[in-house]
Amino acid sequence: MRLDDRKQDVINRRVSEDIVLDIGENERVIGIEIIDASKHVNLERLLPIEVVLNLRDTS
Repeated sequence: MRLDDRKQDVINRRVSEDIVLDIGENERVIGIEIIDASKHVNLERLLPIEVVLNLRDTS
């Protein structure tokens, strides 16, 4: 799962046998990989996914 689409260098940090985090600029998590996710999570229960964005003007 990618959380930030900007091009940047990342460091992969394994936090468990099945979970790897992609760490980008400023030590922010920009990606999460769950190896063999379907063995750990019933993917049918997750779908459909609803994403709500709260965009604020930061200028």
